[in-house]
Amino acid sequence: MNLETIRLNGKLYGSDSLSELKHDLPAAWQQEISAFLENWFDDSDVIITRTSGSTGRPKEIRLTKEAMRNSARMTNAFFGLDNTKTALLCMPASYIAGKMMLVRAMVGGYNLLAVEPKANPFEKINITIDFTAITPYQLSHSVETLKHTSVGKIIVGGGHVNTQLETVAAEIPALMYETYGMTETASHIALRCFNGSEKSDYFTVLDGVSIRQDKRGCLVISASHLTTSELISNDIVELHGVNRFKWLGRADSIINSGGVKIFPELVEKKLEQFIKKRFFITSLPDENLENKLVLLIESEAFTLRQELALNSQMKKLLSKYENPKQLFYLSSFVYSDSSKILRKETLEKLFPG
Repeated sequence: MNLETIRLNGKLYGSDSLSELKHDLPAAWQQEISAFLENWFDDSDVIITRTSGSTGRPKEIRLTKEAMRNSARMTNAFFGLDNTKTALLCMPASYIAGKMMLVRAMVGGYNLLAVEPKANPFEKINITIDFTAITPYQLSHSVETLKHTSVGKIIVGGGHVNTQLETVAAEIPALMYETYGMTETASHIALRCFNGSEKSDYFTVLDGVSIRQDKRGCLVISASHLTTSELISNDIVELHGVNRFKWLGRADSIINSGGVKIFPELVEKKLEQFIKKRFFITSLPDENLENKLVLLIESEAFTLRQELALNSQMKKLLSKYENPKQLFYLSSFVYSDSSKILRKETLEKLFPG
């Protein structure tokens, strides 16, 4: 019998109280919690989960429970989380981020307050929360509430933390960290503080993780306590010392335009400060350039005046190679279940067939 326990909403549960747990958590989002804990407390050594599908077709991943415990220990140690603390679960337990919040609470012995996953999960929080994990989407909808809510430290994962979010985070008292990781590493292996005195452009890897670059300049991760073999990513990075890196973009998203290699993510970073709608940079085939840069904006078409102003700003800020050759509008992009833009599917929606 699994002797682990979890303190959920102030009440202790274990493998011998699963029926009580299901009774106490009747809502659909709560049933996802009890379903995961039922799997956790069984005799199997693995948990089966799925990748998000934002960078390719979703695939099934088998994580060992010991790897998940080790990941939880790393995070708890980094943030000083112990049995005196209270954390908030406000992400679905069907995703690895929600699962790992449950595992961290079990390993650390602290109380986990579970609230319904929604855009602003902090609206009714009236106690001190030491730690929580949210998505960029939740952060964007919780800014005003977080200015007046007692939260110690927040990790933000499941998507890119853009310039606009970094700007508003400066007014939030909680220390905020962008995560880097993947389902295969049982959550994050590196963190980047993006507000307060520790703000940085670089991710710092957690204890027990080592990194290097392959010939493409992509990050290679070694963490024997999380995975038995090296993980070779498609993320091009700039290394800084032995344990820090700056994320530049995806190797599979580099655009070769007129013989010049362009990182769309770096162009987007420059544009985030003045395009307030959701957008992304991609390319279309071109006879002269092979691929031409285009800008897609989630919006109704801009007025001529707005478009001229945007083009003027882009010419000032971007090099001639980075300047989009065409601008397109789409009323709604295609998103994954975790609110990431699915670029390929969105482009197919704009140009069907």
